[in-house]
Amino acid sequence: MKVAMDKSTHVISQVEEASPGARAGFKAGDILISINGHEIKDIFDYHYLSDDEKLDAVVLRKDSEIRLKVRKSPGEDLGISFKSGLMDDYKSCRNKCIFCFIDQMPPGMRDTLYFKDDDTRLSFLQGNYVTLTNVSDEELDRIIGYRLAPINVSVHATDPKLRCEMLNNRFAGDIMEKLRRIADARLPMNAQIVLCKGVNDGRALDKTIGDLLTLAPQLESLSVVPVGLTKFREGLFDLESFDREDACAVLDQIEGWQDKAMKLCQRHFVFASDEWYLLARRRLPAEEAYDGYLQLENGVGMLRLLEREFVEALAEHKMPLLRIKRKVSIATGRLSAPFVKRLCEIAMERFPWLRVKVFPIKNDFFGEKITVSGLITGRDLIAQLSDKALGDELLLPVNMFRSGEKVFLDDVSVSDVKEALHIKVHIVKSSGEDLLDSLLGIRQGRRLI
Repeated sequence: MKVAMDKSTHVISQVEEASPGARAGFKAGDILISINGHEIKDIFDYHYLSDDEKLDAVVLRKDSEIRLKVRKSPGEDLGISFKSGLMDDYKSCRNKCIFCFIDQMPPGMRDTLYFKDDDTRLSFLQGNYVTLTNVSDEELDRIIGYRLAPINVSVHATDPKLRCEMLNNRFAGDIMEKLRRIADARLPMNAQIVLCKGVNDGRALDKTIGDLLTLAPQLESLSVVPVGLTKFREGLFDLESFDREDACAVLDQIEGWQDKAMKLCQRHFVFASDEWYLLARRRLPAEEAYDGYLQLENGVGMLRLLEREFVEALAEHKMPLLRIKRKVSIATGRLSAPFVKRLCEIAMERFPWLRVKVFPIKNDFFGEKITVSGLITGRDLIAQLSDKALGDELLLPVNMFRSGEKVFLDDVSVSDVKEALHIKVHIVKSSGEDLLDSLLGIRQGRRLI
């Protein structure tokens, strides 16, 4: 086979030991050209074509084409990784959404924070939400033909004119046609709405939920999250923040649609993110109202799940604990601070030797309207805790940090925080069990002394 195109994105970076790929002779540095006679374009092709039991693969190795035969179980992974996760260039977003958070970023931050991805392949691989405005009819046919699912879609509005206006893209109005094609192919989907006050709320939200409900059960869930507004909005669309009264109205609207959905398809279907309940100062719904937590990544049910895991871990805690006084601090966003404080009070009641202080961090960097912990910067944290009595250890939630790293959005590191505040720092994972263990000073089943 003549190699006619650039395959630099097809370079194999790693081959797992004892994997089908290793047994067949794949090596790091090989360039994957084809499988069973079909040229590999990107990760979609690779996942689909590598699913068979018998594979006849061609790789380029030091300018020579090598044929490798693979025998494996159907569906078993080859065990090879690529330097480019998509085996292709990333597709950037063609839209200029009126609520886009990236457009609200200050200058001078790392380059990756300014890249807008809108790639359906990332929806399949990583669960990213995409607008489908980047998807041609041919690409949609490929997604359907390869049975790639679930697809997570940023809808925002189903009214064609309104969606085009919100995305600033005159080609964005065909969303229902694309979603119907996916639903007709019986592929599972999830959807989200970023709600903007006075734009896609009220009657527009009713229309969007109603239209999307017609796609159930293939459209399995729909989340509604409030727009995040930073102080860096000069020259951007004039948007307002939601207040408590607004949040109550949105929750009433969503819960009304949940009642309709339960009658139509025996599921709640549409969900409000936790922020709405905190803003409205309402109790979180019961666990069964979340239908198995389908939209945790969008902040739907995270706090309910955290509380349940925390209470269960507290009830099941059988490790004998040394009664040595322990004083710790937790820093979190202003919105969730009362909820976190309540969990800490439950733990202190059970363990009288434990003292916990919860510090809500005001977001001076992005502006006071940003109240979630995931957007707290290291410099705000240090500035607001520098004169506080923090006790033996400072606990920080994992969502404050870049994925898989110990670095804040502003590139301040955990080491920087330790040095500036002169305290031990521990990153708390997202589970309620880990939160309890972190409060008690338990690491890998052992109590810290």
